Amino acid sequence: MTERDDVDGIVEQWQRERPDMRPEPMAVFGRIYRLARVVGDQQERTYARWSISRGEFDVLAALRRAGEPYTLAPKALAASLMLTSGGMTGRLDRLERAGLLRRSPDPADRRALQVTLTPAGRELVEEAAEAGLAVQRRMLDALPPEDQDRLADLLRTLLAAVTDRAR
Repeated sequence: MTERDDVDGIVEQWQRERPDMRPEPMAVFGRIYRLARVVGDQQERTYARWSISRGEFDVLAALRRAGEPYTLAPKALAASLMLTSGGMTGRLDRLERAGLLRRSPDPADRRALQVTLTPAGRELVEEAAEAGLAVQRRMLDALPPEDQDRLADLLRTLLAAVTDRAR
């Protein structure tokens, strides 16, 4: 068993103070929140080498994953990143000023826009993605490969269950 952490102490305090409350879920979600924060902070530092934030990386990565011609509608980008249109506009503005993407009229609908990754944006996102994955791999090296697979399966199952309940 791994050594105790701060989350164990928090759960024990609640169990002592409110035994009727059953705080066991805190053992899972407290660690998920803390892990997300540690990984997120590390990703921010990694992407800062390219003068982009994690959120800006996410936009560039979504365009790159779309495949050639690396183009999506702003609404599709916002939906895939779970952002409001206002949040997306700010990111697009910064990335366009940096020359990493361009916005242009959609040839199929002149009232609509499309967002396209520039060659500089593609080069940057590919380098940043490699660096970000290296950080994540180093963190996951704390677990043997079979535990990494098991954890991914458990989190997939939990995410599907809570997503279905939230609808």
